[in-house]
Amino acid sequence: MNSDFIQIDGVIVNKEVVDTNFTCDLSKCKGACCTMESDYGAPITLSEIEEISKVLSVILEYLPQEHKKEIEKNNFWIKKENELMTRSLNNRACVFVTFDGEIAKCGIVKAYYNRKISFIKPVSCHLFPIRISNFGGTVLRYEKYSECQPALELGNNNKTKIIDFCKDGLIRKFGNEWLLRTKEIIKS
Repeated sequence: MNSDFIQIDGVIVNKEVVDTNFTCDLSKCKGACCTMESDYGAPITLSEIEEISKVLSVILEYLPQEHKKEIEKNNFWIKKENELMTRSLNNRACVFVTFDGEIAKCGIVKAYYNRKISFIKPVSCHLFPIRISNFGGTVLRYEKYSECQPALELGNNNKTKIIDFCKDGLIRKFGNEWLLRTKEIIKS
């Protein structure tokens, strides 16, 4: 296997995920990951669509009117090139974006932290800047965006690696044992 990757229990991890320092700095990036120019929003699974559908009426309470209208008219997800994604509004913001001043935040997360729902957000969002690809198996890679430069700077300042920044999402997706095993392997 290429030395840029390590394999842990069938999951291939790009070394950038364990070597790169990263901590989101919302005060500087303004939530750019939720508002990047794109025809669609975040990758989403069928089970996540089902979970969100169950609590959609609560989530809608946290969204701007324009986003509510888009969801009511076209739903909150789309299938694009055989991939499920959240919808994008005006090729810009994920339909679940709400704004706290000039900072884009997630309406799903707001509802979760206000204890209105038990679903925190799609796992692809929970793992960002890690993206999951399937190249004959699960591959975790660091997805780089120029908008995340402040996160690299803050990560360098506080010495937080991507794998630690994304700890909760990784545990949610792969389990605590997998994360502990991964951390052991990268230490050796």
